[in-house]
Amino acid sequence: MSNVEDTTPTPGTPCWVNLMARNLEKAQGFYSEIMGWEFRRSTLDDDLTVALAHGERVAGIGCCREAGQPVIWTPYFAVRDADETAGRISERGATLAVGPLPLGNGRAGVAADRDGAVFGFWEGPITAWRVGHGNAPARLDLETRDAFDAAIFYAEVFGWAQPPSACTVDYAHDRVLVRSAGHTLATVHSRTPDRDPEGAARPRWVVDFRVGNPARTAAAAVAAGGDAAPVTSPLSASGSTFVIHDPEGAFFTVSGG
Repeated sequence: MSNVEDTTPTPGTPCWVNLMARNLEKAQGFYSEIMGWEFRRSTLDDDLTVALAHGERVAGIGCCREAGQPVIWTPYFAVRDADETAGRISERGATLAVGPLPLGNGRAGVAADRDGAVFGFWEGPITAWRVGHGNAPARLDLETRDAFDAAIFYAEVFGWAQPPSACTVDYAHDRVLVRSAGHTLATVHSRTPDRDPEGAARPRWVVDFRVGNPARTAAAAVAAGGDAAPVTSPLSASGSTFVIHDPEGAFFTVSGG
């Protein structure tokens, strides 16, 4: 169990990722097998569990209770005021799907941007995952219709590149890079069919997990009932990235350190 105390993360930065699965036990078995994660029950909700890598909290996995709810990985961004963020989302033509609602010691909401990509926001203390640490998410990638239009939307909602935000916005490798303290936290780029031909028409946030051996993780995913395929990513230090679907269809990537 992690000995890191909850703190209030820097506003505008990604602070958590969460998967809502239909079968919680099977999802835990799959991610334990391929990522080496252990699980414990969350204090926020009885239907939520926390994944641990080397004792550090790196992700949440919950159980879908509503019929038709998609099985997807959802990133959450830290905000100072959940109500203000909800207002910014609605004012810019996006969809506020849930909340903001009280959750534990904070407040959370879920929304879809103007092109339909789902994301969450969080107000309050949390043990944020650290970029590139162990099996924790290395970054988030937004595959969307128009990278620059999407980057403007999120910059206005989360205050990127606006004082006192710690996030800067740059452009490289044909994509927008959201950075803080020298780390790339998120990228925004126009979608390309080679990453997922069947889903290329659906803008979405993709969680990228950094692992020691992406090919081995991909092979383990196939053996555990998922599927995997290699893709090209200019942001992977080793040049090795795999797209993985878990047995329920949730989509994510793994990259080399």
